[in-house]
Amino acid sequence: MRICLVFVALMLNYSCQLLTEQTERPNVILINVDDMGWKDVGFMGSTYYETPNIDNLSALGMVFSNAYAASANCAPSRACLMTGQWTTRHGIYTVNSSERGASKHRKLIPTKNTRTLAPDFDIIPKVLKANGYRTCHSGKWHLSKNPLEYGFDVNIGGGHNGHPRSYYPPYKNVDLEGNEGEYLTDLVMRKSLEFIDTVQGTFFLNYAPYAVHTPIHPVEDLLSKYEQKEGSDGQTNARYATMVENLDKNIGLLVNKLKEKELFEHTLIIFTSDNGGLYGITKQKPLRAGKGSYYEGGIREPFFVVLPKKIKHNGHSQVPVSHMDIFPTILHYTGIEAKDLNLDGKDISRILEEQETVLDRPLFWHFPVYLGAFQRHDNENRDSLFRTRPGSAVRYGDWKLHYYFEDDGVELYNLKEDIGEQVNLADAKPEKKEELLNYLEDWWAQTNAPIPRTLNPEYEGDK
Repeated sequence: MRICLVFVALMLNYSCQLLTEQTERPNVILINVDDMGWKDVGFMGSTYYETPNIDNLSALGMVFSNAYAASANCAPSRACLMTGQWTTRHGIYTVNSSERGASKHRKLIPTKNTRTLAPDFDIIPKVLKANGYRTCHSGKWHLSKNPLEYGFDVNIGGGHNGHPRSYYPPYKNVDLEGNEGEYLTDLVMRKSLEFIDTVQGTFFLNYAPYAVHTPIHPVEDLLSKYEQKEGSDGQTNARYATMVENLDKNIGLLVNKLKEKELFEHTLIIFTSDNGGLYGITKQKPLRAGKGSYYEGGIREPFFVVLPKKIKHNGHSQVPVSHMDIFPTILHYTGIEAKDLNLDGKDISRILEEQETVLDRPLFWHFPVYLGAFQRHDNENRDSLFRTRPGSAVRYGDWKLHYYFEDDGVELYNLKEDIGEQVNLADAKPEKKEELLNYLEDWWAQTNAPIPRTLNPEYEGDK
């Protein structure tokens, strides 16, 4: 009898442990900053912008120095992140029209752009909500008029707009009301903290502040500090620097709130930006170019992941990862099986937990449209008229290839030796060029990628 009682007690204890493991799912906070460049934070090497809270948070998890957005501008990048799929799956390639820049300079008729994410995609909030998470979107959405139709229970200021018309009230195109003189980034965080204070159970917060996108509206009480501070490596814009520091302050408030409510240890935090910094406002030396370009400055991002019970402090990885890896990684840590999602990203949990150090796969970018230059007098693009022309890119290992549809132009770079993409090795390394072109052509076929080939009758050449 006694043996039976002991056996029953052991089984009950085991069942309780198993139940705890199955139900102790982490909260998830995705921090997706707008237009923050790879080197716009201290933990990536900036000496001008001050980001102590973000830097301290990054030290509590693993930093990736080869992390990429799936696109070089905001709407397609966010669509890829939310769906976990390539741009060719959802058809969002740019913001608004694909015919950007003067028609007389566009040799091809670009692929028509999709402006709104189709509501039938099973995106991150929809899947988490179906599995018991309370979901909140906070800040920039940019994929439809109403994020509540895409799996969010709460919407804080999200709509189809790509940026605010003002960071000071009235915010005009952002549907929020703040206190007198309240800076928009402060308001979005205040509302986010209210959500955390009131939410019951496990939650997902998609914190996507409009900052640090244009307009560059400075935080006035920080301005003189940066006007007197010496810049470095093309980071000299005092007005922009105040926006970066203000964002950092708000992320510090978020971390403090989690610790105050004893939630920090039970929260998966992912930090990144949607695309590169806006060249002309900030630079990412030694990376080439910026937002809108498929050189490294336009797509390489600051990126780290924190989960105290699973991921060690002060981790660092050189493994190339993508925003599309976020969705499958969230599924892993929340214990959600979603075999029917057809995700193009990879679960990087084994990299995060230092069980593996290699992820052998190519990464692709497809941009069959035009994006005009932000400024012509100072840029590092292929030419001064466009941030990029229609083309694709692929990275595999240390090598990256750019292919352009107008002229079948090819650029090949060894990023390990030439992170600034200055020495085109396409002629010097024909076998490597063909290897990456084969990867790209196979990917075009597998994803039914649209390739613009129709000539534009208004084209006059690049005079």
